[in-house]
Amino acid sequence: MEAIQSLISNVEKVIVGKRSVIELAVVSLLCRGHVLLEDVPGTGKTMLARALSRSVNVEMKRLQCTPDLLPSDITGVPIYNQKTSDFEFRPGPVFTHILLADEINRATPRAQSALLECMEEFRVSVDGISYDLPKVFMVLATQNPIDMAGTHPLPEAQLDRFFVRLHVGYPSLDEEVRILAAQAQAHPIDSLAPVIDDTDVLAAREAVKAVHINADVARYMAQITAATRRHGDLRLGVSPRGTLALARGSQGMAFLRGKDFVTPDIVKMMAGAILEHRLIVRPQAAAAGRTAREILNQILAELPPPV
Repeated sequence: MEAIQSLISNVEKVIVGKRSVIELAVVSLLCRGHVLLEDVPGTGKTMLARALSRSVNVEMKRLQCTPDLLPSDITGVPIYNQKTSDFEFRPGPVFTHILLADEINRATPRAQSALLECMEEFRVSVDGISYDLPKVFMVLATQNPIDMAGTHPLPEAQLDRFFVRLHVGYPSLDEEVRILAAQAQAHPIDSLAPVIDDTDVLAAREAVKAVHINADVARYMAQITAATRRHGDLRLGVSPRGTLALARGSQGMAFLRGKDFVTPDIVKMMAGAILEHRLIVRPQAAAAGRTAREILNQILAELPPPV
């Protein structure tokens, strides 16, 4: 627990004033989840991935997504070796601990599909051979919601594989002044030292699994996701994968809060980041101004939590 709190504090040296975002990213790491960072340029999305990898002392690779990106550019490809007269597999950038997929929506659906297996099964299959990824592996993808020219929206199947969707947002006035002062001579990322390693992450994952979920709280989670499937303004509700993600995320946040059980308040706190991007609003409702966040908040307000 102390090791994970030191991880969050260390990342805060680089990402100023965004503790809630850092906590959700760390929870994703502890729950073997992936993060979709959706925000305008220059808000620290890439820096969050770099700070997280440096703090955990694991390898990070950056994949710049472009329209000409091929699936083999992500997974790797067999190369013929003239000396041995045989093909040798050259691993792609996905073989790392933290993969930063920058501007993922600029890649074509064909290239995006190369990430589906590794995000769900933590392995890569090339030419009929499966290769395992590191035990500590996370995809941290970014996308710009403003400039949509030349982009390919992520399909529902891939959105569902992201554990959380986060919005970093602009800093406050005081926070931006602190950022200016911190980077007057050099960027804090250049001197950021690791505070834990991958063994600490694996140990924390086991502790997260031990956080208790009461039967009534588990039923409350299932009622939330079931309500999204019945809601008249939603074309697509939350899948069972989303329900499992809500349970794991609630365990992770309870662990960060020093609790050994999940409370309904923690479930409601985690619902937005974990469930909102899995909802698709009907065109008629969207035309009337309704959003997935508004509908989810309505469901949470109407469902009575267990006592």
